[in-house]
Amino acid sequence: MDYGYPWAGIMAEFKFRSDPGWAASLAALLRSTPWAEPALDAAQRVLPVPLSRQRLQERGFNQALLLAQHLAPHKTDGTLLLRLHDTATQRGLPRAQRLRNLRGAFAVEPLRATQVQGQHIVLVDDVMTTGATLEAAAQALLQAGAGSVTGLVLARTEAPL
Repeated sequence: MDYGYPWAGIMAEFKFRSDPGWAASLAALLRSTPWAEPALDAAQRVLPVPLSRQRLQERGFNQALLLAQHLAPHKTDGTLLLRLHDTATQRGLPRAQRLRNLRGAFAVEPLRATQVQGQHIVLVDDVMTTGATLEAAAQALLQAGAGSVTGLVLARTEAPL
């Protein structure tokens, strides 16, 4: 969906005002997208985009993990893809700067790297602007040997110039 009215307010409630109760309804909405169900069915693993430790402490939950757990509870793994370091907020930055911020931000848990080899993975996030976060996370998975990575997001914003 477009990250405009009323969705921006709903997503803010969910993400920034610590209201994880939205997760089930938002996941059902995402699942109803025509291409989501086939992607989830084909995936061996469903991974949320991980938050940094600092953001996780601030929010108290990872909104992408909650969405993933509602989308595919038996395929979701919230510890396989790691966020190695905190990055500056991406809000308002152009794509090139976002990509620079995310360089080296994600990695597959080294002791479990064999668990992604050849796997079809769905990567879940709540909002996409330029796609830089999904691209950086997908690159980490592909470098670890994933067979394919499909991104599922709930909302899409208008990318900054």
